[in-house]
Amino acid sequence: MIFIAVRFTVRPECSDRWLDTVDAFTRATRAEPGNLFFDWSRSVEDPHRFTLLEAFADSGAGAAHVASDHFRAGLEAMASAIAATPEIINVEVPGQGWSEMAELRPAP
Repeated sequence: MIFIAVRFTVRPECSDRWLDTVDAFTRATRAEPGNLFFDWSRSVEDPHRFTLLEAFADSGAGAAHVASDHFRAGLEAMASAIAATPEIINVEVPGQGWSEMAELRPAP
């Protein structure tokens, strides 16, 4: 599995509209056959920082994602809203998605 974490710092005037800005890109990516997950979160400490966690089944699925029209359109939509170059972690890890955490279970 290809696991990617991307941290975006968004211009203050664009922060409240960020999820709308990336909505078409998000929906199209989630519909890709090799996409395992594509999840956004907003920092509780900095309202202008968003983190994207995404995963693809393999390097071929990741390459297809980067070559897609919606990827290019997504980058274009994001470029005018970001305040800095995004930071990224891109690694290949074993498995095909989330595993259960061994150390914590719901209380009875």
